[in-house]
Amino acid sequence: MAERTARPDVPAERLARIPPLVDVDAHVVEPPDLWSSRLPARHRDAGPRVEHAPAGEVRLVDGRYVETPGTEGPDVAWWVYEDTRNQIKRYIAAAGVPADEVTNEGIGYADMRPGCWRPSERLADMDLNGVQAQMCFPNYPRFCGQIFLWGKDRELALLSVRAYNDWMVEEWCGSGGGRLIPLCIVPLWDVDLAVAEVRRNAARGVRAVAFSELPAYLGLPGLHTGYWDPFFAACEETGTVLSMHIGSGTKTPQTSPDAPPAVGATIIFGNSVASMTDFLFSGVLHRFPRLKLLYAEAQIGWIPYLLERVDDVWETHRGWAHTRDNCPEPPSTYYYRQITSCFFRDAVGVEILHKVGLENVTFETDYPHQDGTWPRSREAAALQFGHLDQESIDKIARGNAIRLLGLDLPGR
Repeated sequence: MAERTARPDVPAERLARIPPLVDVDAHVVEPPDLWSSRLPARHRDAGPRVEHAPAGEVRLVDGRYVETPGTEGPDVAWWVYEDTRNQIKRYIAAAGVPADEVTNEGIGYADMRPGCWRPSERLADMDLNGVQAQMCFPNYPRFCGQIFLWGKDRELALLSVRAYNDWMVEEWCGSGGGRLIPLCIVPLWDVDLAVAEVRRNAARGVRAVAFSELPAYLGLPGLHTGYWDPFFAACEETGTVLSMHIGSGTKTPQTSPDAPPAVGATIIFGNSVASMTDFLFSGVLHRFPRLKLLYAEAQIGWIPYLLERVDDVWETHRGWAHTRDNCPEPPSTYYYRQITSCFFRDAVGVEILHKVGLENVTFETDYPHQDGTWPRSREAAALQFGHLDQESIDKIARGNAIRLLGLDLPGR
């Protein structure tokens, strides 16, 4: 793989110990013809498509963008679906852009690195970054495909979900020689359709599905209802990893309406705290002991305290809090057996790795988002965990991800 000149603050001996990365949290910017080239002709006028218009106003209302095109200035790319419009924003295609130039303003495809949306160029950017294999979450459909949950025409929405998955498997990953790992979405509004889509994709080798951290935040049944059990059963039976990206509940923690965006950006991991607690007490992991969960971009430093707290609540408040109704073992038991979390910048988590669980973490790059470490992800890895023993380094950098997803790659 191609190498870059190392940063001077990265010890060469540490960097040499970081193997090629297996990255289970990156992102793709969908190409403009993804749906227009796949949907039946009768749906193309309403289905997702790219139009060009001047950048416009962006408002975040209950976790959803409300956007109106402008009337002046250069054209940018807008995704249009039914009666909604969303411009492609700089901060989701920020690879190679200086931090002070990354905004939420609209851009066009010519304004981003081709690796954001072209598979051959993505492979080149992976080579530059020391990444052997990579799994990508959606961008326009949102992190678990909830844009189609909000669609009015259910037939169109279902066809759009299937079109995305066909593109993901056949085009985005199809020519990558196994280096691009497919991650599919499901029709969230119908559990039976979701089961069918999991099985359809598993039959062609897909081993990961995107799901919401907090489905109740999307107006869907929560984990405690049992509604999702057929879906969880299908994932367990097919070895499909339930992959939940931070923010996939759409609604994110806020302190007050006048707080700056920096506050929400800091505490967004609170959704992952809530989600993991929900899973640990819901009985889902007890009923489906081979179901595997992946938390993406949540970081890991908060996990040991959560495990301490849930176990204490399970024991101390058993008389009134119904802690053992669905959770006969201490909740941390299920975490260590079935949950993996990703990090890219968490020195605290590495310091307490023995409590987080060496087998329960993977490293990620978050390409091409602003938080991402491209093109120096191996250096970021070296600084954070390059001092560990080689077996531990290999597990974090690639081995745990390979085992989780059943990839045909060497552990080192």
